[in-house]
Amino acid sequence: MSKLEQLKKITTVVCDTGDINSIKKYEPTDATTNPSLIFQAAQEEQYQYLIDDAIRFGMHKTSHETQMLHQIMDKLFVNFGVEILKIVPGRVSTEVDARLSFDVEGSIHKATTLIGLYENAGIDRSRVLIKLASTWEGVQAAKVLEKEGIHCNMTLMFSLPQAIACAEAKATLISPFVGRIFDWYKASEKVEGYPPEKDPGVLSVSQIYNYYKKYGYETQVMGASFRNVDEILELAGCDLLTIAPKFLELLAQDEGSVSQKLSAQHAKSLEIEKMEVDESAFHFQLNDNAMAIEKLSEGIRKFAADTVKLEHHILDRVSAAKA
Repeated sequence: MSKLEQLKKITTVVCDTGDINSIKKYEPTDATTNPSLIFQAAQEEQYQYLIDDAIRFGMHKTSHETQMLHQIMDKLFVNFGVEILKIVPGRVSTEVDARLSFDVEGSIHKATTLIGLYENAGIDRSRVLIKLASTWEGVQAAKVLEKEGIHCNMTLMFSLPQAIACAEAKATLISPFVGRIFDWYKASEKVEGYPPEKDPGVLSVSQIYNYYKKYGYETQVMGASFRNVDEILELAGCDLLTIAPKFLELLAQDEGSVSQKLSAQHAKSLEIEKMEVDESAFHFQLNDNAMAIEKLSEGIRKFAADTVKLEHHILDRVSAAKA
């Protein structure tokens, strides 16, 4: 039995890609996307029909360029999600524009728009996770959306205070980033790497997982953003892990044994102090964590930049369609 097959027995495996062929190959339960992954996929010839459909949709809705672009982008993200849901038995995650990371009402409006497009395509909202940045504003948006039956996946997470705020808001899922934490500490401490059990990203996700299970939060933990297979295996037993195709391939090819590293039962036995995270505590503790505040800000900038790249690509296609 491959390591991937063993991992699937103790953790829900999610494919982190916009490449539909990879999802077919590895048969994950769920799949996640983000603007960077959709931008990459949009360059592939095989997905041009999804772009063409989105452009037709937007051009039919309005002739106002800015409004048309928003319509096209929303439809494009949903088009990819609908195609993915034809393959996976579970859910797909679709991201709200990172430029709305500090806009509660804007995030809520965008999330409800995306869900409306999914429902118009015949997809039940229970199969969609709306990805929001784990800012204070993102948390407040998630609190409202969850009450409306719109399930949220809180991304760009790098610290326990972020995780606690999301759980208190009853977010469905969180995606703490392992690899980006690893990157920051590796650069900061000027080291080549870490043993898997001492990897700062692994330790962060383990801390969050144990806190959630200790205090009975229903919000699920999905480790994300991996730099190597060892990080993935060190989090075996986490509720979910979202894994890039290159690492799914390595796990599928390796037949060594996989042992469970995280368990709710073990977490309940740990002595962990309960924390109260209101708005002021959230901002202070996040600001006090140089890694977390830097990686959150950087992540928002990068996702926003890739969204802009995709928008430029779409506008070029719109101009060609009008010519």
